[in-house]
Amino acid sequence: MVGEPKPLTNKIVLITGAAKRLGRATALSLTAAGATAAITYLHSKDEAVDTVREIKRFGGEALAVRCDVTIEASVRKAVSTVVRRLGGIDVLVNNAGTYETVAFDELTVQQWDAIFATNVRGPFLISKEALPHLRDRKGRIINLGSLGGLQAWASHTHYCSSKAALHMLTKAMAKALAPEIAVNCVAPGMIDPGEKNAVEFMKRMAKQTPMRRNGSGEDVASAVLFFASAPHFITGQIMTVDGGLGL
Repeated sequence: MVGEPKPLTNKIVLITGAAKRLGRATALSLTAAGATAAITYLHSKDEAVDTVREIKRFGGEALAVRCDVTIEASVRKAVSTVVRRLGGIDVLVNNAGTYETVAFDELTVQQWDAIFATNVRGPFLISKEALPHLRDRKGRIINLGSLGGLQAWASHTHYCSSKAALHMLTKAMAKALAPEIAVNCVAPGMIDPGEKNAVEFMKRMAKQTPMRRNGSGEDVASAVLFFASAPHFITGQIMTVDGGLGL
């Protein structure tokens, strides 16, 4: 809307894994709030290009950079590219993550290591590499956790463990990086992916949720926007966006 305040005007945001789903919704939200966005992708180049195109269609600025968040050299190259092209980083959103359903007795060491590499090692590597740039601007880090990091799901042992670790990483970083950098976490609950094969499951979950619906990408993006623009004094917090499902 004309005249609507844009709290992130002149801010540069780096959002990992933002080619689609929650990352895309977050990129659209933050750029609508005035930010210039750098989004990373791994395999989804076409979707990343489409997201950048969509942002520009609405008058925003964005660029897409390939990055494997589990590999230090790839992270270093991506952050360097963002800083060189855009001039710095004000807000880092560690969104890139992976999700998998595996029964505990079928869970392999490789699956365990792979999910921790993306969901915990990735945010650590990106945050560490972006640190000097965030310090320069008294920036913010926002991690994407999960209700699964607060509640135990029997068929998602490795996923829940990785997100619980990310929640603790958030709190530890908030202490370690204060007072220059605020670090917080958004923990989504059941988010509707809009996929046909998930319709019946989503209906069941909506009935179990006090708000009688599942979450959307926009719900999560709004929470990220809050932390991106909230008082810098707010740090070390885990905001659950779950419609009351975790109560």
